[in-house]
Amino acid sequence: MYDDSDLKTETDIETRFGVSRRDFMKFCAAMAATMGLPKGADAQIAAAITKKERPSVIWLHHQECTGCTESLLRSEHPTLDKLILDIISLDYHETVFAAAGHQAEAARKAAMAKNKGKYLLVVEGAIPMKDGGIYCKIGGQTSFELTKECAADAAAVVAIGSCASWGGMPSTPPNPTGSTGVAEALGRKDIVTIPGCPPNPYNFLATVVHFLTFGKLPALDDKGRPTFAYGRLIHDNCERRAHFDAGRFALEFGDPGHKKGYCLYKLGCKGPETYANCPSILFNDVGTGSWPVGTGHPCIGCTEKHIGFEKPIHALADLKTNPPTGYPRIVEEQGTGATLASAAAVAAVAGLAVGAGMKIAGNLGKSETKDGE
Repeated sequence: MYDDSDLKTETDIETRFGVSRRDFMKFCAAMAATMGLPKGADAQIAAAITKKERPSVIWLHHQECTGCTESLLRSEHPTLDKLILDIISLDYHETVFAAAGHQAEAARKAAMAKNKGKYLLVVEGAIPMKDGGIYCKIGGQTSFELTKECAADAAAVVAIGSCASWGGMPSTPPNPTGSTGVAEALGRKDIVTIPGCPPNPYNFLATVVHFLTFGKLPALDDKGRPTFAYGRLIHDNCERRAHFDAGRFALEFGDPGHKKGYCLYKLGCKGPETYANCPSILFNDVGTGSWPVGTGHPCIGCTEKHIGFEKPIHALADLKTNPPTGYPRIVEEQGTGATLASAAAVAAVAGLAVGAGMKIAGNLGKSETKDGE
């Protein structure tokens, strides 16, 4: 449990963060839960966040739409002003900077010199590599030169968004500028990637909090993604999963199935092959938010390298779970139900290896076969 002696007084917490001690500890507990940390980690997180010394963060922009920053701007727990003024020291960020030109570049270099080996480098956007990287320049340096310089003395490097993670939209064929992600451009495997278009701001925030608390990045998968956020298929946590298992699909936008909230797999939803926690933590504030599938649009797989910006939206997902993919459309207004035998027969015709013990919810049509056929 949280020990008052480890932190400042309750008044200090309210003054600095603008929230009650109770809400502050709820935030710390939520961060611990998000990252799958053991009991007691919330106290460690609280102690790390309330330290006087805030970690320096340098945030670079390259080929992107600023959607990742826009997503962060809309985070509520904490709000951006609390994040950059009380939890971290955002020393360079082209979007929210008041400074410009030589003054901005001077601030970046000063922060790098003062916090050598201790600052966190965040990169947003793809890095063009063709023709010496001339297609994106900041302060007279190419994206690659700037990123390489800043990464040299950084304590950790975070690639935020699909563009920075592996090229995203700028790298789609024919990729005229030779765009690629940060890890590939720098030839490094120790870079954390937080893909998404845009990524959920709380995945980034939780990664930063982990770094603050333990002095290292969280556990990563083989693509450099934090496993706490990208360890499970979207399909496994989707609120429409029961409809998928029962064989209830929307076949067209606006059809009866779509209006009733049926599964969007046949409309091209990539949830069955996409790893992310979108249905669990949602977007646009915790508790009151939503996400694409929740509003009736198929997942496009933006957190996966070769899916989000290469695979057509209408193309069906490659299923990674045990799927009743050949289930026919269920016409609820007809008949009274399907027998186990008819369910097995239709499944066999569809080419599926499902047993007669699996009963399809709904009705397969007016005609029924005799038991045993």
